[in-house]
Parts: sequence; structure tokens; C-alpha cells
Amino acid sequence: MLALISLGYILRRLINDERPFSILRIIVNEVLFAIFVFGNVASKSLDYLIRIKLVFIYVFLVIGLSLLTSYVYGKLFLKDREWRGALMVLSSYPNTAALGFPIASLFLRDITPAILYATTNSLIILPIVTFIAAHFSGKQSSIKESVKRALKFPPTSANLLALTLVMLGIKLPEWLLEPIIRIGWWNIPLLLIYFGSRISLGKFSIRRLLEVATFRTIIPFLFVLITLRGAEREIFYAILVEASMPPAISANAILAQYNLKAEEAISTTFVWTLIVIAFYSVLKMLS
Repeated sequence: MLALISLGYILRRLINDERPFSILRIIVNEVLFAIFVFGNVASKSLDYLIRIKLVFIYVFLVIGLSLLTSYVYGKLFLKDREWRGALMVLSSYPNTAALGFPIASLFLRDITPAILYATTNSLIILPIVTFIAAHFSGKQSSIKESVKRALKFPPTSANLLALTLVMLGIKLPEWLLEPIIRIGWWNIPLLLIYFGSRISLGKFSIRRLLEVATFRTIIPFLFVLITLRGAEREIFYAILVEASMPPAISANAILAQYNLKAEEAISTTFVWTLIVIAFYSVLKMLS
């Protein structure tokens, strides 16, 4: 993951032309991301959603907690409306797959509960953060206008379409789903490269790092640690790790799509991601 991020950073320094990276953004954000979301969500079943129970409940609880606390903080203490929106997106959209799976594997032999958390989270969070980004970007817009802008983002439409199929019990054939999922997974390495190309520590802020760290990682970590301590080990570590991951790279891509404090968000996410990796590495050595 760090190698791909570094590759993107190096390529941006070697190529002065912005056009290749704009094309990469479109391919990643509007094409592969939509395919990735649709393939992963459409491959699930209604029985699958019912089986996960506790994991499913905690996805809702953590999303709600992060959204509520970051919203209240922003309303009370932040004058920059665009950063308020960006903070809510970063606080509620964790990096459950690209980073969550490897870290969960440090503590668990079977990371199935972590996969369940990540896939459930993807079902719920994408429409929410897209709406928030659309609502807070540029001039203040009505709820109706923000919903329209969010639905125009292909991954959001793909997510809702796939979820509708799942709820209706419509199962797509494997010969169709397999290539969709295979193509969609190319989104992750290309997204990491794009993320690296956007890194600029020139707009890095300690205060913003602390804000994102608090609402994206520290509060969810303490919440799970306190309320789920007695659960079986696999469930506890899976939810603890996934709930406290740094912001998803996809969250930064969405902010870039809506021109919503993307450079500040990416530099903050990059630094906090390194800190989280170091924290869990030390925790593993001590456990």
C-alpha cells in the first residue's frame, strides 16, 4: 500500500502535466469505483445481511457516533464551512479494506468478521458521505439539490442499485458478477496511486490532524473498547480495528470530486495513516 502511494507521489513530481492525473481521477472515481461498489454489494444476499447481527449493529453505531460528534464539534467550533463538511466525511468513512484487513490479520487468523464489517460499512456509508460532500461543497445548497448531486456520482448510484437488487432477492449470475468484481478490484491500486499523487504537506495542519484523529479513530476506538470488551476475541478485534481505521482513500477521492478541502484532507489522512499503522504494530508486539 505504501509502495503504491509512494509511486503516485513520485509520478506527480516527475510529470508536470496535470492532465494524466485528471484522467486517472475520472477512471478511478467515476468508472472503477462504481464497478467495485456494485460488484461487491450485488454479490451479497439478504440472508447474509441478517446473519451478521452484532457487526451490523456496530457499523451503524460507529457511523452515527462519528457523524454526530464531528457535526456537533464543527457546528460549535469551526467557522470554515467546507472543512466542517470534509471533517464529517473523513470522520465517518474508515479505510476498512486496504488497511483494515492487513491490520486485522495481525490479531486474527480468520478475518471474516472484519470482512463483514467492511462490506456492511460500504453498503451504508457511501451514499451518506457523497451527500455530505455535495451539500457542503461550494455555495450552500438545499437538501434536494444535494441529493441530486450525490445521485449523479456513479458509485452512489451503483451502490443503491446493487442494494436494491439484494433487498429484492435478485441474484445476478456468477458469469456476470465475477468479471465485474475482478475489474472493480483494480480500483484499489489505482486509487492508492492517485492518492499519492495528491499528497502535499504544504497544507498540513496539526489542528486538523487532531480533529480527524479524534473523531475518526480515538472516539470509535474507546467506544468499542468499553462496550464490546466481553465479546469473543474474533468479534472484538475485528470491530475494534475496523472502527478505528484512518479515513478511507475513497473518502479523499470523493472530497476531490467535489473540490472540498481535498489537499488538506489528503495530507492529514496520509500522516494519520502512518501513525495508526505504527500504533497497531506496537500493540501487536505488546499483546
